[in-house]
Amino acid sequence: MTYNDTFAKWQAADLPKDLENELQAMPEDQIEEAFYQDMAFGTAGMRGHMGVGPNQINVVTVAKVTEALASYIDQNGQTAKDRGVVIAFDSRHHSTEFAIEASQVLSAHGIKVFRFSSLRPTPELSFAVRHLKAFAGIMITASHNPKEDNGYKVYGEDGGQMIPSAVQAVIDARAAIENPFTIQKDASEKNVAIIDDLVDNAYLAEVKTISVDRELIKKEGAALKFVYSPLHGTGQYIGEKALQQAGFTNYTVVKEQAELDGDFPTVKKPNPEDPAALSLAIEYAKREEADLVVATDPDADRMGAAVRLADGSYQVLSGNQIAALMVNYLLTAKKKTNTLPENGAIVTSIVSSRFASEIAKSFGVTTFDVLTGFKYIAAMIDRFEEKKDYTYLFGFEESFGYLIKPFAHDKDAIQALVLFAEMAAYYKEAGRSFADGLDDLYKQFGYFEEKTNAYEFPGVSGHQEMADLMTKFRNEKLETVADQLVLATQDFASQEQVDRVGSVKKMPQPKANVLKYWLADGSWIALRPSGTEPKLKLYLGVVANSKAAADKKLAAYEKELAEKLQG
Repeated sequence: MTYNDTFAKWQAADLPKDLENELQAMPEDQIEEAFYQDMAFGTAGMRGHMGVGPNQINVVTVAKVTEALASYIDQNGQTAKDRGVVIAFDSRHHSTEFAIEASQVLSAHGIKVFRFSSLRPTPELSFAVRHLKAFAGIMITASHNPKEDNGYKVYGEDGGQMIPSAVQAVIDARAAIENPFTIQKDASEKNVAIIDDLVDNAYLAEVKTISVDRELIKKEGAALKFVYSPLHGTGQYIGEKALQQAGFTNYTVVKEQAELDGDFPTVKKPNPEDPAALSLAIEYAKREEADLVVATDPDADRMGAAVRLADGSYQVLSGNQIAALMVNYLLTAKKKTNTLPENGAIVTSIVSSRFASEIAKSFGVTTFDVLTGFKYIAAMIDRFEEKKDYTYLFGFEESFGYLIKPFAHDKDAIQALVLFAEMAAYYKEAGRSFADGLDDLYKQFGYFEEKTNAYEFPGVSGHQEMADLMTKFRNEKLETVADQLVLATQDFASQEQVDRVGSVKKMPQPKANVLKYWLADGSWIALRPSGTEPKLKLYLGVVANSKAAADKKLAAYEKELAEKLQG
């Protein structure tokens, strides 16, 4: 079927008025992009622009993927249907509508649905799946994407994002649906239960256990002054409750960004990875001479921060810096309170900094590297719990995602808020700043610095262009980068590491379309096509004896790789 055939099928369908109007007004040059395929379902479900057509997010595409999920649940029998699906949603446009659409499709299959009546964070959805012993979960969110986007994440029974085999079963079931306009829906929602307070109270009770040193909070919690921004999203409700129950009361919420608004009017992108998203909170902090700024993205699974320097300015921290600081504080506090286990482990992604790993090593804590996507961290947690060979202590990705305790199986900015505030109290009690603490770590372990660049490949040909580039790098084989020898090449698609003399070592991670290069100076480079966006990501990580030396390395590697990617 051509995109014109699909377009004609949508024209003949009984669409909601907004989609019908958009279809009628759609320019000719946009039709192919919107209708040539079903939206890709990747490492974290599907995510993209809201609009008409199978390659965009709308009630039809939501109903279709939910019908596919329902078919997968049906195949797993009545017990799976009775265990049901938890559904949550964020503050984006149409999120409530999409959550209800998914509920009605599942209910029509006789599948039990547990839904929140208003927006909740992604980590609470993950927790709810585990707490209610549900079979699956759905989170309607585009996380930190621009306002034009929305998304649909699917979770498995462990509270982590659905494993690849289950995802493939949903993709296959979706492909078998010939007519998405005849999908049955139960408007009465007879199998739907609202779960607000039931889950909120249980989740907050678990968050209360995040604090490692309660005496420290009692001494410094009231003196610590900080600014919090929920960036128009779900952290506004649960985030404040979590901070208050931990004992932090001397904080200011950015009023303009506490407004739930899918247009995200105060930021270009509601992404705490972007320093610009923290600008308004930093203005608040300067007026109040606050110790720090923290911000959570719209679905509260990512947290960003800025800390006050001696001259009164604020330094925005990278995700890797935040993780290193939190690992150091967490392990220091556990050692002080005699709660640091002998078999402790942290888990991180293959494209995250080695900084936190070196810190963990100094405490006798092992680091496990997994593929990008928090579901792989969740899978490692499950492995620890099954084999009982390691005790999970912390997990993170460079993209501002952290998980302290595994009662949720996804990155959790609410947990991170509490631990980060406690860490601020720790430095305040010692009469030191975050900058002092970070500098101490650099002096001990080396100056680590990282950078991520995303090269966009939009349109019909985008995925093929990215595939061609990855093939080019595999075929040409990098020998040097900016005069540094490549000591080893890791190809996660073949699950092999090959060193300079040709020795081959099998890697433990599942297959993935990722290439990683280790250089003679301890630096590393990785290439990975995004699983949810038309982007090829270049990751750079260096270590040096100063910031100037690290910056020089980064610039040299970035320049050479950019030429290869764009040339």
